[in-house]
Amino acid sequence: MKPVMQLFAAAAATVVFSTSVIAAPVANEAPDALVKRISADVIDSVKADKDIQAGNRAKIMDLVNSKILPYVDAQKMTQQAAGRHWRSATPEQQQKLTQEFRTLLVYTYAGALSTIKNETVEFKPMRSSPSDTDVEVRSQVNVSRGEPITLNYRLSKGDQGWKIYDVNVLGAWLVQTYTSTFNSEISKNGIDGLIKRLADRNAQLASKPLAAPAK
Repeated sequence: MKPVMQLFAAAAATVVFSTSVIAAPVANEAPDALVKRISADVIDSVKADKDIQAGNRAKIMDLVNSKILPYVDAQKMTQQAAGRHWRSATPEQQQKLTQEFRTLLVYTYAGALSTIKNETVEFKPMRSSPSDTDVEVRSQVNVSRGEPITLNYRLSKGDQGWKIYDVNVLGAWLVQTYTSTFNSEISKNGIDGLIKRLADRNAQLASKPLAAPAK
């Protein structure tokens, strides 16, 4: 994983996603309240489980799939990363591309969850109105060593409530980071080529143990 993606993964996994095992949104819960609640829960969950801290694959993948992915709009993330190419893809290609990108996100966050140590999160006042359906929640991660990490989220509101569809670390949006890679691969090998590249990468990640945190 490239250094910028390690930064995205470690920072985002620290505070982005997690809630009760039953992934049902709280009625009328504000987007900033949602992010605050799930950020506190994910930190507590990881710190309380030594198996997760040690890199236990089964527990980490279960945590990601049961408590993280229900709050991620994977299709919207994939659509935005693919840009104009999304419209030229068939429904089947769109479905496959979304599935492979979603799987890649699972591995990305799973590999970072065990790195959580003594981080704390500070949220900024949200600038929005009650009628907004697309908002940005701003925060920073205070780490034991080094400067705080700026970490912002884009959320949109749909029939199933608020979902996160992009993450900004130190001024760079995650979807935009993937856009360049997606465009390059599609230009060379088409949508099917991108699907294959993501599938191959996921197969590689599936065959490797999740790294335990550095001592």
